[in-house]
Amino acid sequence: MKLHLVYFAAARELAACADEELANTFDELSLSEFVSWLGEQKPRLAPYLVRMRFAINGEFAPHDARVRDGDEVTVLPPVAGGSARVAQLAEVRDTALSIDEVIAAVRDPSAGAIALFMGVVRDHHQGKAVLRLDYEAYRELAEKEMRRILDQLADEQPGTRLAALHRVGELAIGDIAVVVAASSAHREAAFASCRTAIDRIKASAPIWKKEWAPDGSALWINLESDERG
Repeated sequence: MKLHLVYFAAARELAACADEELANTFDELSLSEFVSWLGEQKPRLAPYLVRMRFAINGEFAPHDARVRDGDEVTVLPPVAGGSARVAQLAEVRDTALSIDEVIAAVRDPSAGAIALFMGVVRDHHQGKAVLRLDYEAYRELAEKEMRRILDQLADEQPGTRLAALHRVGELAIGDIAVVVAASSAHREAAFASCRTAIDRIKASAPIWKKEWAPDGSALWINLESDERG
């Protein structure tokens, strides 16, 4: 995939060029995957990418945009009169989650601590064997709720950056179901914000979990009673 990259203002200075052609081996990328990849190509730009907006072929890119071969992607720093709020990474994915992407989203020169939580599918629940989990979500509403939670926490803890990814679909034992990260100047705020974020996401985001036993029986967690012996 070949891309034409255009940089403005501070992004231009950090990238050390106004525009360039870059190539990679991907067929296409989600916008968040593109941001992670671009950060690897431009280390000086990487810590600031989460604060920037992107345009694809002359149009502002929504959070669910795809980057494809031949696209022109423009990197746009925050405008002078805009809000200083940091855009939070908060998405539901049907593919394997990237820990590196979540960490990259919260990295910042001012952050001296990054706290990370990973929810992993385990082989038991309440003393009974588990074969796999199925996760389902009202994706648009779940992402909106996750973003609201992260924005609220950022307001409660100024200087804290947060990111969260949740997976849906059929997950095997050992698969990562959710990743949450929080960065701050000091570890106390990072730990507290990370824990509060996952607790609030689990409590209110419209994401459901179906648990399968080795005998083929299944139940929806927090809805159906477990009658298995």
